[in-house]
Amino acid sequence: MSVVSVNERNFDSEVLQSTLPVLIDFWAPWCGPCKMFSPVVDEVAERQQGKLKVCKVNIDEEPGLAQRFGVMSIPTVALIRGGKLEKTSVGYRTREQLEEML
Repeated sequence: MSVVSVNERNFDSEVLQSTLPVLIDFWAPWCGPCKMFSPVVDEVAERQQGKLKVCKVNIDEEPGLAQRFGVMSIPTVALIRGGKLEKTSVGYRTREQLEEML
């Protein structure tokens, strides 16, 4: 299973230039709902392997990326397709809800 940690340095190559749609999970280590949501994101990454790229952004380490996507509360997921933001979702989601977003 390949969930990629993304930062300012690798954002363009990992996300904007990806040939696959990219799901970004914005999270922080101190966030309880993020810890509950993380296994859901990992499961979606596994189930959608080859069809979807899944990335995680630690907003404490990458405040610039969080700001760029207008992340006000976490967990927030963003779906990027063809380098463009398509959808965002704030808060805990089940695997079914997350896959529906795709």
